[in-house]
Amino acid sequence: MLIVGELINTSRKAVKPAVEQRDAAFIRDLAQKQVEAGAHYVDVNCGTMVHDEVETMEWLVNTIQEVVTAPLCIDTPRMEAMEAGLAACKNGQPMVNSITAEKERYALVLPLILKYKAKVVALCMDDTGVPATAEQRITIVKKLVGDLTAAGVPEDDIYLDPLVTPISTGDHCGNDVLDTVRFIRQTYPKVHGACGLSNISYGLPNRKVLNQAFMIQTMAAGMDAYILDPLDKVMMGFVYASQALLGQDSFCMQYLNAYRNGVYE
Repeated sequence: MLIVGELINTSRKAVKPAVEQRDAAFIRDLAQKQVEAGAHYVDVNCGTMVHDEVETMEWLVNTIQEVVTAPLCIDTPRMEAMEAGLAACKNGQPMVNSITAEKERYALVLPLILKYKAKVVALCMDDTGVPATAEQRITIVKKLVGDLTAAGVPEDDIYLDPLVTPISTGDHCGNDVLDTVRFIRQTYPKVHGACGLSNISYGLPNRKVLNQAFMIQTMAAGMDAYILDPLDKVMMGFVYASQALLGQDSFCMQYLNAYRNGVYE
């Protein structure tokens, strides 16, 4: 299981002013807390900094690496910022968030993945937009895996995001994701599945419960990576419990360590 800590994102109210003021202590603390809570990667997103995203990305990457050795996930739609972030990465294998099957986006991002030997989150989306069914997602999955591996990206470095859409917009939306994840796991056992969870509950009350339940369902279907808030003890508790129940935690050691560390209060 791979957890990408999502909190260093300038779309968050507490983060944007800290980044604007170059509050290094705030950013270092947030990075460190996420890693200590179980994040394997730290996501870095400053996409709202329209006028100085490149400089901000470099500053964030360098600031985070002052206190953590975990690798970073460079999260931006802007190629200049993505390359600046990747070039500054020193800790292990970086991750790119994200590539799609859209022709222009794919052509721009692929050279950076290859140049920096990065892992990549690949969104199941093409030039027709967000797929409406599991079948459309699966068609895009086949194309992305085929094209990326043919270009030299190892299967183990590919993290397919089936694109979670709100169940408030259609009863089928949850099952579309689950069916796609099952297909990925059965067809490409070395390829990973990754997603954020919060979209599933958009527009509904008690969103955390829906997010937690969907995480358990997707993990049982074969999802093995999440972009989430690792400081959410309840969510992380369900991650460890689910791994133990699915036989993915030898002798339940991670679950027991989580218990001893106060995850379950």
